[in-house]
Amino acid sequence: MPKTSARLLALLSLLQARRDWPGTLLADRLGISLRTVRRDVDRLRELGYPIAAMKGPDGGYRLGAGADLPPLLFDDEQAVALAIALQIAATTPGNTTGEAAARALHTVRQVMPSRLRHQIDAVRVTAADRPTEQPSPDVLVAISAAVHARAVLRFDYRDDIRRTEPHHLVTRGGRWYLIAWDLDRGGWRTFRADRLTPRTPNGPRFSPRELPGGDVAGYLTGVFRGAVDASGDWPCRGTVVLDRPAASVAPFAGDAIVEEWGDDRCRLTLGSWSWTGLAAAVARFDADFQVVTPPELAEAVHRLGERLRRGGGPPVRA
Repeated sequence: MPKTSARLLALLSLLQARRDWPGTLLADRLGISLRTVRRDVDRLRELGYPIAAMKGPDGGYRLGAGADLPPLLFDDEQAVALAIALQIAATTPGNTTGEAAARALHTVRQVMPSRLRHQIDAVRVTAADRPTEQPSPDVLVAISAAVHARAVLRFDYRDDIRRTEPHHLVTRGGRWYLIAWDLDRGGWRTFRADRLTPRTPNGPRFSPRELPGGDVAGYLTGVFRGAVDASGDWPCRGTVVLDRPAASVAPFAGDAIVEEWGDDRCRLTLGSWSWTGLAAAVARFDADFQVVTPPELAEAVHRLGERLRRGGGPPVRA
């Protein structure tokens, strides 16, 4: 006799293949007794599948309306993991399979029992890229449910209890983050999902505030750049004239602006999280340069030069 899980899948497949099934025919097709058929039908009902019993000499069964697509068996964690994976694939920028993933998510949702469908509907993910680190599904569901319900979310975070208005669950740099308004600190905060432990129950409902800049991806990029305003721009930005041709600099300039500036020179405008970091970013092009603006960058170049000279002295024995 096949294992219970495989037998349940086979039973669901048969129920999907035709409208009405006499009990004896099901038993014969599956190679089991009528008693086992009845037990398996009860198990499927416990999982949320609508299976009606038909009266008659042999009895029979019918898969209810709304379950006429190819059946699948998932436990709660599998259903949530599948929904999350498909949402990431559907919303990740540049993913060529995004449309297919969105259709697959819709299809999977249709065949899920209502109990699991509610959990899937609670999951809302904004993907900046594909995550490599996974918090537990329970944590992701709790965060998503609070975002969906617009309910205050309380959680333990780094030995502290935080009260927040959760707005988005996002992925960036291989990690999951919660973007939320911190009620106790009165400002927007970004929390790593793998470091928080939700507390229950959730707090009262709230009216969502407008996210600075209005764009989740742009806001998160600004946070990681150290931006202090809604623009998402680098907090430190400067311009130099670099003794290298623009064509050789542009492929390595990232989001910097590169302009032709005479023979074998270019004008480079770029940003960083600090003035010292900006000076180092210019120096990495391994060419002579002159600072155009601002004075803070010129001062940072001088400080960095002094630091490098001190660091270039005789080796220190360990």
